[in-house]
Amino acid sequence: MNQAHSSGTEQAWAALGGDPALLAHIEPPARSGPGGLLPARLPVMELARSAVAVCSLAAAELAARRTARPVPRVRIDDGAVATAFTSERHLRIDGRAATTFAPLSRFWRTADGWVRTHANYPHHRARLLATLGLPADTPDDTAVETAAASFAGRPSDEIERTVYAAGGLAVAARTPGRWAADPRGAALAGTGLVGRDRIDGAPVRRTTALAGEPLLPAAGLRVLDLTRVIAGPVATRTLALLGADVLRIDAPQLPESPDAHCDTGFGKRSVDLDLGSRSGAAAFDGLLADADVVVIGYRPGSVERFGLTPRALAARRPGLVIGRLSAWGHGPWAGQRGFDSLVQVATGIASAEAAGPGGTPGALPAQALDHGTGYLLAAAVLRALTEQHDEGGSRLVTLSLARTAAWLLDELPARREPDADADADADADAETAAKAAADPSYDPEKWLTETDGPLGRLRHAVPPVAFEGSPADWPRPPGPLGADAAVWLTA
Repeated sequence: MNQAHSSGTEQAWAALGGDPALLAHIEPPARSGPGGLLPARLPVMELARSAVAVCSLAAAELAARRTARPVPRVRIDDGAVATAFTSERHLRIDGRAATTFAPLSRFWRTADGWVRTHANYPHHRARLLATLGLPADTPDDTAVETAAASFAGRPSDEIERTVYAAGGLAVAARTPGRWAADPRGAALAGTGLVGRDRIDGAPVRRTTALAGEPLLPAAGLRVLDLTRVIAGPVATRTLALLGADVLRIDAPQLPESPDAHCDTGFGKRSVDLDLGSRSGAAAFDGLLADADVVVIGYRPGSVERFGLTPRALAARRPGLVIGRLSAWGHGPWAGQRGFDSLVQVATGIASAEAAGPGGTPGALPAQALDHGTGYLLAAAVLRALTEQHDEGGSRLVTLSLARTAAWLLDELPARREPDADADADADADAETAAKAAADPSYDPEKWLTETDGPLGRLRHAVPPVAFEGSPADWPRPPGPLGADAAVWLTA
C-alpha cells in the first residue's frame, strides 16, 4: 500500500495486520456535523475517524470469527467521533464540569523559547515545586508567580532536565524537525504505528460467551486493566462496551483523578491491589490464571519488578493477549513519564499548531493522542484476539503516544503545515478554525446521554464504536475506585 496516497483508515488497518478486503465493510462516514469538526492545522479529524473506524472493524471481525457469521457492516458517525474525542470536556457529574488541567499544567516562556509542565497529580505538583524551592502546600497563585519568574531566565532544556530529574514533568517545546533529529525522536523512525508480536506457540483458546449475554465480540472474555488517565482507560472502556469483563487494578498508594474515572470507567469494575504485598500478588495471580487479556498503561520499567513482563505473563497464562502503552515508545525516553499534552509539545505538534511565528505554542482541539491511541490499542487487542482464535500463540501489541504523534505529523493524508513566513495564511487558518468550531450545525447534545450511578448523575459521550449489532451504551456506569472484589464475574 502506498502510504502517501492511502487513507488514515487504510494505514491503521495495515498497521494492525488486517485483511485489506475487510475495509469494504466500512460504510462512508456519516458527516453529521460541519466540515470543521476538531479543527486544526494537522489532520486531527482524519486521525480520530480512522482510529474509531479500525477499532469498529476489528470488533466486527472478531464478532464474525467467534460466531461463524459474516462480518457486520461498520458505521462511523463524525459527530459521535468528535464528541467522544472531547468526552472529558462534555462530562458533567451532577451538573458539575470535570476538572481537567491544574494551574501549574501550562506553557511557560523561557529564556530561549517555551516549556510545558504537567502537575495535575499531587506528587507531580510537589516535585515541580521542589525544583523551585517551594513546599508542597504553596498556594497556586504564589507557585505560578514563582515559576513564571524562574523559568523566564532559564533555558528550556535545562528546565526539562531539572524537573524530570526530580521526578516531575516539564518538556521543552520543539519543532517537528528538531524532534526528528533528537535521539528521542529518531528512535521512533522506522517503527510501526502498532507493534505486533507473537510471543510463543500457545494453543488456540476459544472462550465461549457468558450464559445469557448478548452476542458481542468480547463477551465472556476477561481483561485485567492496569491503566490510568485517558489512553489506556479509553481502550479498556471500549473492550467493556464490547462485552468483556474488565477489572481495573490500581495501586492503593497512587492517586487517581475521580473525574477522569467518571469519564473512562464505564462498563468496568475496580479493585485496589498492592502488587508489592504478598496478598496483593496472590490475588493478582488468581485473576491472571483466568484472564484473556492484560492491558498495561504504566511506563516501561515501572511494573517489571512485579513480574509483569510480557514473556513472564505469557508463561504464567499461555495464550494471553497483552497490550502495552507508553508515552514515548522506544529510545532514550522510553521509561520517562509523559502525558498527551507533553508529547504534543516535544514532538512539534504544539509548534505546528501555534497561532503564528514566535507565538505561544498551540494545542490540538482534543487530547487526540490519548483518545486516538486508546482506540488503536483496543483495535490491536481485538485483532490479536482474532489471531489467537485462528492460530494460537500468546500475543503482544505495543503503542505509544509519540508514535501516534508521528502518524499525525508525517503520515496521515490531507496534512496542512502552516508556512512559518506566511502570516496571512496563518491568520486565515485560525479564522477558518474558529468559524468551524463555532458552527451551530454541530451540537454535541446529539451524542451525549445521561446515566445515574454510584458516582451521581453523569452526562457523558455515547460510544463512537459502531457496527451492526453493537451496543448503544455501556452495561454499567462507573463505580467508586477500588470498591469491587478481586474476582471475575461467574458464568
